Amino acid sequence: MSSASKNSEKGPVTDSVPQYREVNETGHVQELERNFSLFSICSVGIVTGNTWAALGGSIAIAIYNGGPPGVLYEFIAVSIFYWLIAACIAELASAMPSSAGVYHWASITPGPKYGRICGWFAGWWNTFAWMCGSASMSSISSQAATSMYGIYHPDYVPERWHVFIGHLVITWICCSTVLFANRALPTLNSIGLFFILAGVFITILVCVIMPHETGSGYATSSFVWKDWSNQTGYSSNGFVFLAGMLNGAYAVGTPDCVSHLAEEIPNPRRNVPLAIGAQMVIGFVTAFCYMIAIFYAISNLDDVLAAPYFPVATIYAQATSSKAGTIGLLFLIFIPILLTCVGTFITSGRCLWTLARDEAVPFSGTLGTISPRFKNPFNATVVSGCFSTILGAIYVGSSTAFNAFVGSFVVLSTLSYMAAILPFIFTRRFSRQSAAPGPYVNSMRPGTFQMSHTLGYVVNIISCLYIIVFVVIYCFPYSLPVTAVNMNYSCLITGAMSIFAGVWWLVKGKNYVGPKALVHEGENVHVSASPVGKE
Repeated sequence: MSSASKNSEKGPVTDSVPQYREVNETGHVQELERNFSLFSICSVGIVTGNTWAALGGSIAIAIYNGGPPGVLYEFIAVSIFYWLIAACIAELASAMPSSAGVYHWASITPGPKYGRICGWFAGWWNTFAWMCGSASMSSISSQAATSMYGIYHPDYVPERWHVFIGHLVITWICCSTVLFANRALPTLNSIGLFFILAGVFITILVCVIMPHETGSGYATSSFVWKDWSNQTGYSSNGFVFLAGMLNGAYAVGTPDCVSHLAEEIPNPRRNVPLAIGAQMVIGFVTAFCYMIAIFYAISNLDDVLAAPYFPVATIYAQATSSKAGTIGLLFLIFIPILLTCVGTFITSGRCLWTLARDEAVPFSGTLGTISPRFKNPFNATVVSGCFSTILGAIYVGSSTAFNAFVGSFVVLSTLSYMAAILPFIFTRRFSRQSAAPGPYVNSMRPGTFQMSHTLGYVVNIISCLYIIVFVVIYCFPYSLPVTAVNMNYSCLITGAMSIFAGVWWLVKGKNYVGPKALVHEGENVHVSASPVGKE
């Protein structure tokens, strides 16, 4: 240990001796507490991903695109692509563990010449993707709460503004949890892991057992696996299948969430990839089993399609044939979704904070600070809550606003992934780590998790091709004919964010430095210290 580090451990210092603080792997002063263990970081990934509940809560997007067979096969197809993307992210996270995540990687993989601008847009896209994710989870939670209320009030007619009020309440409950209970977050996510696993297990059991007990019977295997139902207005079933993959992409499309806690966990080079793997495997298995169970419990698909806000509530009602059973199953999906909403605010606040500490967003001096009292990016998290509130207001004016949140999350997040992965291909991955510095040399060193040279190229290229094609498809209208009410506003939200990021680049880009290559193990400065207030 350096003498500077020793001095920093000796308690009070005199005025003549500067106070020193640890510099983490990113080269920044270590400001966040390392509260998370491997188990708790896996819990964060599973809770924030919450694949089965996200898939059930957003099923309205895909149920029109093929019916039950469409949902299942679309989910399998999109999961394969996201496993490849997750492998790319795990490899980069192992090489460069940073709370900035995609933003940091995209700043390094292109090399010095284009790293600044690639990282700039990747950071903006990824940050606002997670803000859209927060808005979508608040919306799902509100829809679930509205559905539970309506079960015991048959005369109740849900309105969009009712969902918006619920959206506001849930947004600020979850945001406040992140703001004021930072040290409790690992425990809270461990509890959330229990609710997610227990919730899906109980739901599957109920949907398997109750149709037989109540006499309502089960759907046929042909209905679940073969009978295609196109309710979108598009004539091409192939296109309908591709567009319906948005539902699955939303459910599994969070492989970077744990990377944003890299500065809050010991040994992130090893633990972050493990957490990503646990999240993807458990998410797929639970979601696929869940979807099979609820589809066999459907007795009338037309009623499910006619549900105004939360189709899975109608499925539960058909499965249990009782109000109490429906309420119970809705509660089991409501609690995990609520905890997922907390996870999205953890991620979005930290994304915004990492951008602000590099002075890449307006009001960076305010947003780029860590609260000395609450030990978290307090101001950045508050702004994330405000942004979710603004997005929620869109729900009042558009019946497809929820779809726009979902689509914007998927489009913005995958664009940010591509901004890191595509340059990584062009700069020849890790093959030039010993090369002399140059404008296109990333000088990256592999971490604990590394794909082989050939496999890495194949996985990177397929991931980028998927993103290029599906970013376009996910911006198409959800159904025909197109009106102002059912229009897909994902392209509008994505375009507006990109234009704003571009304008701010013109304003501040000249003086923007951005993230730097990480401090590597084995170098003398790995455990170096920096005076307080300096980096």
